[in-house]
Amino acid sequence: MAINPSTPMLSGLSRRLVQDGIVAEETVLAAIQASKADPGGLVPYLVARNLADPRQVAIAAASEFGVPLLDLDAMETDLDAFKAVDRQLVSRHRVLPLLLRGKRLFLGMADPTNLQAIDEIKFQTSFRVDPVVVEQDKLEQIVARTLDAVDTSMGNMADDDFDLESLEVTGGDEDVADEPGRDDTVDAPVVRFVNKVLLDAIKRGASDIHFEPYEKIYRVRTRLDGVLKQVAAPPLALSSKVVARLKVMARLDIAERRLPQDGRIKMKLSKNRAIDFRVNTCPTLFGEKVVLRILDPSSAKLGIDALGYEDQQKKAYLDALAKPYGMILVTGPTGSGKTVSLYTGLNILNTEDRNISTAEDPAEINMPGVNQVNVNPKVGLTFAAALRAFLRQDPDVIMVGEIRDLETAEIAIKAAQTGHLVLSTVHTNDAPKTLSRLVDMGVKPYAIASSVHLIIAQRLARRLCESCKEIKDIPEEALLQEGFTKQDVHGGLRIYGPVGCKSCTDGYKGRVGIYQVMPITESISRIILEGGSAQEIAEQASKDGIWDLRRSALQKVKDGVTSLEEINRVTID
Repeated sequence: MAINPSTPMLSGLSRRLVQDGIVAEETVLAAIQASKADPGGLVPYLVARNLADPRQVAIAAASEFGVPLLDLDAMETDLDAFKAVDRQLVSRHRVLPLLLRGKRLFLGMADPTNLQAIDEIKFQTSFRVDPVVVEQDKLEQIVARTLDAVDTSMGNMADDDFDLESLEVTGGDEDVADEPGRDDTVDAPVVRFVNKVLLDAIKRGASDIHFEPYEKIYRVRTRLDGVLKQVAAPPLALSSKVVARLKVMARLDIAERRLPQDGRIKMKLSKNRAIDFRVNTCPTLFGEKVVLRILDPSSAKLGIDALGYEDQQKKAYLDALAKPYGMILVTGPTGSGKTVSLYTGLNILNTEDRNISTAEDPAEINMPGVNQVNVNPKVGLTFAAALRAFLRQDPDVIMVGEIRDLETAEIAIKAAQTGHLVLSTVHTNDAPKTLSRLVDMGVKPYAIASSVHLIIAQRLARRLCESCKEIKDIPEEALLQEGFTKQDVHGGLRIYGPVGCKSCTDGYKGRVGIYQVMPITESISRIILEGGSAQEIAEQASKDGIWDLRRSALQKVKDGVTSLEEINRVTID
């Protein structure tokens, strides 16, 4: 078409739109003036008022600036990419984060000349931003739809419900903000980033958060259902500021970088809910690694039925809790749910007529009605010292965080023999080996046989997602090798496996306990008194009808609760 004399005043996309006959020159000139007050710019202004066809505008923009053109109908939105960009930037600039590939973020834009949007998103994410031209009308629809989807997935804990820079946070017993000057080295974006990582971990039900510095990268991982997943990769230059912020929150010494430190953070989410974090720093080759253990008090109030005990196992645990004296031991590796099992028992026992005291390192779950003590070996407050104090305070129930040495074991057993119910943990692989471990510590066999009433060994396995799990076709020989009987295989056995969907993580959602609950029967007591081995105790337990961890795990597979792959990960045949 002919170019009017005034057209050379136009440049870039506006000139191209006139040259291609998509919009009249006078319309573009008027739109440029009117759109100066519109943060979206010229293209949203034209499309919103039906002054230009969005498809033709997108083709012209891609051709003018040599930027790829994408039809949004042919691509699903990547929620991880969308969540990586501040939603306020998405709304203000009317852009759509399309895809994350390493450090590259592909950004859907109707106008690729919006350099302000690119620069602000590049600064906020620290990613390289590559523009991709898309149609304005489809862009608006998908942005609105994705924002709604993100809000729904966050449930009642959307980021908008919190001011990420001023969440109420306390470390130890005092408010972090009460100490002037401690936060001077930490920028507001870092404060916001750390708070967002913590909130996201809580929303997803994670148990731990790892902040890890390496030579060329800095990564953040969360442990979700027992498996670590990377959730962020902030710039390496921010590592020291992130650590400083975490230390401020936990009231640790910011200047001390050579020694490990322990602390605690309490984050208040609402009037009725607060989450505690146990914090540990450790110096590594390239900086300090910080690990936060998320301690949710509500986990102890799930009730025994939610933990995954089989009927006979639950009965054995409840019977032991009902006894006025004796010892209940829980064993398993770190992160296997021992504390939740113990506190579930304490919650059952926590009545007005009982005096309950616990010694822990540190107390992970706050339970009103229970007298909780954090041991502190530096000042002489060891497990043994706390136990001695408890015995002078008219106790009914005592819980010891862990039996680590002979002194603690002897005092705990003495308490169990003199009319007190004692609960504790020991680090072993299964229930029979717990008895051998006590003997190895130096405890006399007759003391073990007369005081220990029940041993629970446990693991945590990921639950299959009910929405997407599917039946797997596994050969009979393989099932028999896994431990199933021929009666199981020929009795309509169905084995489910993970698939993966939008409501789960890799086909799993949540975790369930796998238990070996071993009451100390007369026959087992006799073997203990005779100095028998853990193998002999295990054989006798099997004769007494007590399931080992593997059999309990196979039952969870038969019930469709978890998969064969998962029980092979957490149990040993």
